[in-house]
Amino acid sequence: MKKVALYTILTFLTVFSSCSFLDENPTDRLVVNNFYSSAKDAQAAVDAGYAQLNALYNRLMYLLADLPTDDMKNGLGMPNAFLQNLEFLRIDSQNTFVKDMWTNCYAGIARANAAVENIPKVTMDETLKNRLIGEAKFLRALYYFNLVRFFGDVPLITKLESISDAMGPRIPKDQIYQQIIDDLTFAEANLPLRKDYASKDEGRATKGAAKILLGKVYLTKGDNAKAKDKLAEVVESESTYGYGLQVNYADNWNPAKETGIEAVFYLEYKKAPYTSNGEMGLAGPKYSIPGGSIGVTGSNEADIPTRELYDQYNAKDTRRSKNLKFDFLNPLTGKILTSTIPLSGKYWVDGILSSTDCEVNMHVIRYADAILMYAEALNETGDAVKSLAQLNRIRARAFGDATGNLPSMSKDDFKKAIINERRLEFVHEGNRWFDLSRTGTFVQRMKDHSLYESTVAEKIKTDIAANVKDAHLLMPIPQLELDLNPALKQNSGY
Repeated sequence: MKKVALYTILTFLTVFSSCSFLDENPTDRLVVNNFYSSAKDAQAAVDAGYAQLNALYNRLMYLLADLPTDDMKNGLGMPNAFLQNLEFLRIDSQNTFVKDMWTNCYAGIARANAAVENIPKVTMDETLKNRLIGEAKFLRALYYFNLVRFFGDVPLITKLESISDAMGPRIPKDQIYQQIIDDLTFAEANLPLRKDYASKDEGRATKGAAKILLGKVYLTKGDNAKAKDKLAEVVESESTYGYGLQVNYADNWNPAKETGIEAVFYLEYKKAPYTSNGEMGLAGPKYSIPGGSIGVTGSNEADIPTRELYDQYNAKDTRRSKNLKFDFLNPLTGKILTSTIPLSGKYWVDGILSSTDCEVNMHVIRYADAILMYAEALNETGDAVKSLAQLNRIRARAFGDATGNLPSMSKDDFKKAIINERRLEFVHEGNRWFDLSRTGTFVQRMKDHSLYESTVAEKIKTDIAANVKDAHLLMPIPQLELDLNPALKQNSGY
């Protein structure tokens, strides 16, 4: 059952507008001298940090981490030039979606900083105080993790009380990572297990979420031994943390079951007057079905998968029918209409009349990610047998039996297999660009994708191969921020 208490607070707090952290009068900040006087105030400050996640994960993350890759493209319902530029790798510092990622992450950091700075001053139960600070530090770590992965070196701001605090040069990414690690280390020490939260607090950051995110940080940095050890703390004792794999992959996007054992950290969505999941309408069918209407208000066919992605799946892989959907129910006629191309299925709900009624959650971290990261770290540190067992655990769920299990292979072949498995598992979940970038395979993969799409699929995309470059392992620093802050320098190649 959906929990309303925390969600109500988060929805209310979204009225605080997201703005550049360089604005002189930021409206997203809850820092006022007389605000922090009770435990209720302290929790409200932390909840503001959660609310800012909506600006990232209710589409923006997928536009930057999936659209510029081999997994996603613009449908006929998306004529936006900036999105077309992301798809075809004509990315520059003027792209508004790149700017939005920068500004929304720093808005979230400002909220987290306010909580970390001021909650210690509140007279309240010490255990609750440390938990709330742990939640704020978890959120700050997540926002910085997104920034450093997208942009590399970025300004490091742990206090924000005046405009001068926000100005400054880019700090080497190793220092940003150390801040992230410090924050997550505090969080894992002070956050409860998911079972120890009251039902009204479902969805908050947990000890397990902090450990898994920290493992992801280590893996991204290339610290494979630390990644293996940290992820082992959870994966080898998953029942303690309350995690496991859903038997049915599709249940992770079933509103009745999506907060089950595989949900590590997620955004809860509900019908109006709360915030619903906007991806149903953006990914839903329109132009590719007979008659051009599925009978659902707001279905635009804007965010769609590539044909190459569909072709990667084995026909027995149950993930294909959930991730890539052809058949859709028209709720007005009761008829099934079939698309001429594969469309995204994770955030589509058959039977509702308006896409604004979509209650499907967005997973920020799913437990399957912990398992596959653990498999990758095990392989990189020389444990081939155990790493293969973890990978095949994911494949056995996908195929329903052991018929899809992979045989033993070389270390290099396994690394390729694990990145491909992540592609099949995390469609439209904001992981693909990060995986290709951190492994240094983005440029060649996009050249291969360009060739595939131009020779096999329905749309000519040869210019992707001409446009892709090493610079695309990072995003450009937004021009607006460069103009406002002379200390900032642009990433090489832009």
